[in-house]
Amino acid sequence: MQALTVTQLYRYPVKSLSGNPVDTLTLDDFGPAGDRRWMLVDEAGQFITQRSEPRLALVRASLAGERGDAVCLMWPDQPDGLVVHAGPKRKSVTVWQDTVEGRVGDGDASRALSEWLGRSVELVWMPAETRRGVQRDAGASAHRVGFADGYPFLITHEASLAALCDRLGEDLTMRRFRPNIVVRGGGAFEEDDWRRLETGAICFHLVKHCSRCVMTTVDPETGIMNEARQPLRELGRFRRTDAGILFGMNAVHDGPGRLTIGDTLHVTERATAS
Repeated sequence: MQALTVTQLYRYPVKSLSGNPVDTLTLDDFGPAGDRRWMLVDEAGQFITQRSEPRLALVRASLAGERGDAVCLMWPDQPDGLVVHAGPKRKSVTVWQDTVEGRVGDGDASRALSEWLGRSVELVWMPAETRRGVQRDAGASAHRVGFADGYPFLITHEASLAALCDRLGEDLTMRRFRPNIVVRGGGAFEEDDWRRLETGAICFHLVKHCSRCVMTTVDPETGIMNEARQPLRELGRFRRTDAGILFGMNAVHDGPGRLTIGDTLHVTERATAS
């Protein structure tokens, strides 16, 4: 039974903003607790990401309070941070093909962030009573997700990033690929074949290869999109499929728990015999 070591963990309080490295992820019904329950939308309620606003990589978000319905944002023009709470106002918002109801954030954060970006944006929070299911094409429709693209977890593999960096001739941080869980163990892209990972009472089902987009070309330190579309262009030279350019695995989980850096995950099911 192959053993993997958890080496990095990330939580993203607001969709498409900078992620928080953490030592421990608490898992709840949504996935990582507090992960992508907040989102930026335009005046029509359409979601906004680094695909169109790469500078969002420079905006740091941290959870404020114990209930998860408040978040503190910091960016170059707001080094001291602004706290926004979910207010009572409801708003219909759309992320990809899903339209759900969120609660609009109060305070000055949306206004100040709009001024910095040069466009009108609004922060919305997904309350527990709003239910958005994961993508239905992977047989995991019983699971829910917040404002993440399609699934509550993205799992990536250090060996695969090392293989990509060797081809590029430069070092990249895993932050470009915005994972929740990073593991070490085995060869590059062996994760293509993993279908179930377990540690103690926690079980992850790897239900879909993750198709990557232009967001991987945004430098998380500068918020600048690479003009040569790297590393996506190089990744496409050897990881392009009918399903897209693949890096990492989307996953769902079986129930609540805690995952900590240094934990061992065992590969208990594969797509094919090894």
